[in-house]
Amino acid sequence: MAKDAKDVIQPMDDAVRAEAKGLLREARSAALATLGPDGHPSASLVGLATDIDGTPIILVSGLAAHTANLVADPRASLLISPGGKGDPLAHARITLKVRARKVERETEEAARIRRRYLARQPKSALYADFPDFSFFALMIEGASLNGGFARAFAPTPADLMSDPAHAAALADVEEGAVEHMNADHADALGLYATRLLGARAGDWRAIGLDPDGLDMALGSAALRLPFPTPVDGPAALRRTLAELAGRARAQAA
Repeated sequence: MAKDAKDVIQPMDDAVRAEAKGLLREARSAALATLGPDGHPSASLVGLATDIDGTPIILVSGLAAHTANLVADPRASLLISPGGKGDPLAHARITLKVRARKVERETEEAARIRRRYLARQPKSALYADFPDFSFFALMIEGASLNGGFARAFAPTPADLMSDPAHAAALADVEEGAVEHMNADHADALGLYATRLLGARAGDWRAIGLDPDGLDMALGSAALRLPFPTPVDGPAALRRTLAELAGRARAQAA
């Protein structure tokens, strides 16, 4: 007897939540499916970043068909599939049901989103401020996580997003904290990358942080250092970064 679709969905746990959050937070591109005027889904490739709470962010041209589609009908779907060696279906991917919201210019939210997006997608600085380009926040309404063969999950938006209170507590200090890490703790960033994440040595720089982790980049390469537990404010952030630096130095000794 064939299994009911609900029977193949496995329960969420902390490890699966971390996997799902990692797919979202680490992504630099995704397939965006919008609904055209004929009602037919249309998929396109978009650059991707996240707001501090985990909300996906895209930057799109007003001349693009998917932008007109989102304005007419904000319902969309986002497929994040980083892939890897071998069979592409053996690797984890996540599909998000989203509702698009245009980010109004000249607001505090717009400044933060622009900064975070450009940190993730630096080449977009060439056109981000063109009048026909706009940022859209993609509000997550549902998700489907396929972790590879025989691994199916249905994360809720809460499973994917950072705690709103924690995100709000970090929003005002994130930019300064990133600048401080790059100016005064470049050695720690290098140790995070090489000792904790197994990356090659180099001038790794912090490009963003949120309650669940620190994002770093070296040229076109990007890394994410997940925090052992979510941080709920500046004091917890400082303590966690110091503890991780201590752990990395101990491994280097």
